[in-house]
Amino acid sequence: MKKFFALITLLLSFYASAQDSGSIKGLTLDENNVPVSGATVHIESLNKGVVSGFDGAYIIENVPAGTYNVVFSYLGYETITKSVSVEAGQTVEVNVVLAESTSMLSQVVVTANKKPQKMTDVPATVNVITSKDIKEHVGFNVGELAAREKGVDFVRTGVLGTGINIRGFNSAFNSKNLQVTDDRLSTLIATGLPLGTFATVTTDDIEQVEILLGPNGTLYGPNAHNGLISTRTKNPFTSEGTTLALGGGNQNVFTARARHAQVVSDKFAFKFHFERSQGEDFEYVDSVYVGTTAYKELELDRRFDTQKYGAGLYFRPTSSSELIGYYGHSNNNNLAVTNAGRNQIKDWSIDVAQLKYISKHFFANVNYTWSNTDDTYAINQRTQNYVSFINNGFSEEEALARSYTEQWFPTGPDTGIVLPRGAVFKDASQRFNSELQYNNSWGNFDLTVGAQYQLDMADSKGTYLLDEGGIDIGQTGFYAQTEYSIPSSGWGFLLGARLDKHDLYGSNFIPKAAITKALGEGQLRVTYGKGIAVPSILNLKGNLFGGLVLGNGEGFTLSDGNKVSPLDVESINTYEIGYKGKIANKLFIDANAYYNQSENFISPLRVITDAANGVVVTHVGDKPIDEVVPGSNGAVVLTYQNFGKVDTYGFDVGLNYYFSDAFRATLNYSYFGRDLDKNDPANDGNLDGQVLETELPVNTPANKLALGLHYSKNKFYGSIFGRWVQDYDFFSGIYTAAETQDLNGDGVDDVIENARNGRSWNYGPLGGFTVDANVGYYITDELSVGASVTNLFNAEVREFVASPVIETLFSVELKYQVNFFKKKSAIN
Repeated sequence: MKKFFALITLLLSFYASAQDSGSIKGLTLDENNVPVSGATVHIESLNKGVVSGFDGAYIIENVPAGTYNVVFSYLGYETITKSVSVEAGQTVEVNVVLAESTSMLSQVVVTANKKPQKMTDVPATVNVITSKDIKEHVGFNVGELAAREKGVDFVRTGVLGTGINIRGFNSAFNSKNLQVTDDRLSTLIATGLPLGTFATVTTDDIEQVEILLGPNGTLYGPNAHNGLISTRTKNPFTSEGTTLALGGGNQNVFTARARHAQVVSDKFAFKFHFERSQGEDFEYVDSVYVGTTAYKELELDRRFDTQKYGAGLYFRPTSSSELIGYYGHSNNNNLAVTNAGRNQIKDWSIDVAQLKYISKHFFANVNYTWSNTDDTYAINQRTQNYVSFINNGFSEEEALARSYTEQWFPTGPDTGIVLPRGAVFKDASQRFNSELQYNNSWGNFDLTVGAQYQLDMADSKGTYLLDEGGIDIGQTGFYAQTEYSIPSSGWGFLLGARLDKHDLYGSNFIPKAAITKALGEGQLRVTYGKGIAVPSILNLKGNLFGGLVLGNGEGFTLSDGNKVSPLDVESINTYEIGYKGKIANKLFIDANAYYNQSENFISPLRVITDAANGVVVTHVGDKPIDEVVPGSNGAVVLTYQNFGKVDTYGFDVGLNYYFSDAFRATLNYSYFGRDLDKNDPANDGNLDGQVLETELPVNTPANKLALGLHYSKNKFYGSIFGRWVQDYDFFSGIYTAAETQDLNGDGVDDVIENARNGRSWNYGPLGGFTVDANVGYYITDELSVGASVTNLFNAEVREFVASPVIETLFSVELKYQVNFFKKKSAIN
């Protein structure tokens, strides 16, 4: 009987509570009256919310009687806040129409804290390339839009090749900026280089690109060092329809793309995409020096092509959870710049498979990457090999055949020996990644905790790695991040930390902290973050030219008893202050100033032996060198070591002025500087007793300025964008692009412009001024035509080493977009 009365009492209490509360329901639609599925509807003061369903409908139940600010948000759309009064026992209907984001204050980003947030709530500098920007972009390379963002060093190596760097220390082999796509790494396995055009996603399937400036290693781990580039693709539940695109331009460029997304039911949706792009690079030949004689690159093929496709299946077990399966493939042929010459990429394919689960409090992600090539080769090395045979009387046929693997070293007039100097790069590497995350909120307190695991399985088939039987290297990371806000005063606090454990370079602790203050229609922030750049598998396990160059993952023992320590991570500590918001009617600003402390750079290749005095390598790690490299006596070994410490600083300012909703102007300016202690022997990269600028080159312009005008209304859109990059010196591997100068103060010019410098030709500093433009028109609601011009006035600008002057590029594109299965909802 007591249990019965207890049950009755409990039911009565629930009933009384229900009588004191009400509900909020409605529809979330876009400007075309189409349901927006997956929009977040949130009552801030109660920290209570839901996600809209397949038909755009939502309902929040058990809302205590009162008046609340209800926030409606979705990625790529403006955030709307409505004041809603709830009466006890009643349901109030609130329908909203979400418009595509035009103001930076209303943009929603995901990358910074791995959850949707308004731009002004994010304690970091984030550049956003929106779905509207991408839709109005003509061409297949969305990376070109990064040239319009503040704080970003954008370079072009040819018609196809583009690159992005953030906050200094760029190189021709740069892996310090992590790139991810839909929460999976977008990097090559053995080198850590970004996939770039190797990525499996296509332009028409990209929802948004977010570029974070500064380290973000706490949530993303190693190599989110100077910055992070995150690409998010479209969800078929909210992007149903078919897109067909055909384009072409000079340099024989042709692209054909297709995408289809369809909602099958309120539980299932799918998408697939395809792209074929091809063309021919500029007519440029990089000089290959053998001694002081220059030769043309051997059998240079300037044609490029890329083919990619992918498909995704989306399942919603509940209205607030989603299970996603994705597979993508790309195949590539093109030219690629490295520190030691250009590579001829031959049928290099990337395959990815991913399974991801997302719900209100849990996130789980597993993905697998395959990388395959058998015929890619280093053009510079192959050319040197070829010349060695031709100059010693071998036939053309034999010289060409043997140039892939060997070099001839003459020992007499008619004698010589064959040296193993392989130019071919084979790759059959694989990578497994997984992540599990939990997040929750209690009042104004948010918690995110998670763990990540990565297993790199590198396999060069013995062509450039010590990988007999393959190389398996694992790393595990655990992270936690807390956020606390005080809405009444506008203060916010963030504290995060990560512990990483790597099989070769041990454990690393990565902290992060931020304090924010709402000021007017904006946010002031002070942040601290640490980042680490890890040695690549090539740095750790490289084996080039028959053991002449070895990676330093385990250290070396020399015959005189000295030891060479294994490579450690490069680290950076960044202190930043910034403000983003509205400073006047129609004028918006996003500005930051930062100070970086970097140390433990990975050195250029160093000779660690002294054969003339009998100092040779005896062991690699704990193994005799002749067991690691059969036949090697360790007399000459080059490897990498950690060295150096340098402080850098700078600021970025982005201004947007809206003349109207359709017309705006953009101005971006960035400054970068550094302090290098030339009296610190730790900064002596080549151990010659002098610290030179070339040993820790920032390879970044001191000043960058860009101005753009954007117009989009009704059926017409267009923009024009001018970009000025101050001339700057660039030193990377065998390459020099710099003005004439005396580096060591001995009165003799060590660098000479427009002349051979070492093993490359120095064309002078990089940088210059270019103007890009694009225009488009919607012939019908479904059919549009667009055109774009890069380097409109054909300015003579060279943007990177081993690369041509970038001439004018123009392209035209016809795009057809239709939804045969459109389901509309009407607001009553």
